[in-house]
Amino acid sequence: MPLQYLLTGSTGGLGSQILSHFLTLLPKNNFAASSSNPSNSERFTSQGIQFRTVNYDDPATLETAFADVENLLFVSTNTFDVERRRRQHWNVVDVARRVGVKHIWYTSLAFGGFDSHSKASVQQAHLMTEEMLRGSGVTYTSIREGVYTDAFPVFMNWYPSTTTLYLPSSTRDGKIAFTLRSELAEATAKLMIQGGHEDQIVLLTAKETITFGEIVGIINETTGREVVLEFVDPETYVRVCAETDEGGKKEGFFRQLVGWYEGIGKGELETTDGLMGRVLGREPVGARRAVRELLEGVKGGEYVWHQNYAK
Repeated sequence: MPLQYLLTGSTGGLGSQILSHFLTLLPKNNFAASSSNPSNSERFTSQGIQFRTVNYDDPATLETAFADVENLLFVSTNTFDVERRRRQHWNVVDVARRVGVKHIWYTSLAFGGFDSHSKASVQQAHLMTEEMLRGSGVTYTSIREGVYTDAFPVFMNWYPSTTTLYLPSSTRDGKIAFTLRSELAEATAKLMIQGGHEDQIVLLTAKETITFGEIVGIINETTGREVVLEFVDPETYVRVCAETDEGGKKEGFFRQLVGWYEGIGKGELETTDGLMGRVLGREPVGARRAVRELLEGVKGGEYVWHQNYAK
């Protein structure tokens, strides 16, 4: 019997929340969760949720998992190793094509909005994967997800102890349509279940845009801090952050972010679209309210984001 939906990334931040919405929207026999680690099976099957092992590095697991699947949620990997990500994503697309998956729903990123010319390294892997999807012959929808409001600390290298923030001057006036991960998960689940958007790129974002300077103002207003934001040349940004980062991230991390900031300065995260609001049936929470509520939700405004810390 065909499986209507297979959800990858079910133990990750976005994927686990998408699964939660599937649980409220559909009977459990309509979908299956997955993980690269077979030992995670019990956490799902104990709830009556079907489980399949999906390891992007192992095509054999994909051939078994993707068999009889109609709709595949393809959550992109989070490695910064572009070549490894290319191999992983090729495995997914190639196997899905060979076993006859009907529709791939890919979680892309919103750099460039609907445009496909971003030079930001973080977007390059997504553009590469979208090209794979176009060439596969499999019906696909590339869901360009707005960058997480929840992750604003890693975009700014902000910690609760921060007194001075350093960012490249290229991003001084750049606006970002930050979007809550929880609402992106809900919208992604509902979009898949509603269907349509065959062979399209769609954009899921909140409608409001914000600058880094405005976020610093909200931090100070909400927490009583007096954080100062300084815009510097790219080399100074990389050097200062690499030397002082309390999260232990290396120089290469900050050097890679320089390209992100150049894209932001060019308006690549400024594009918004009304699709998310239509799918949710309400307007998504804007960045100003979301940042304020994230800070107010923890004692002393000491909000942290895990990617700010080296693993």
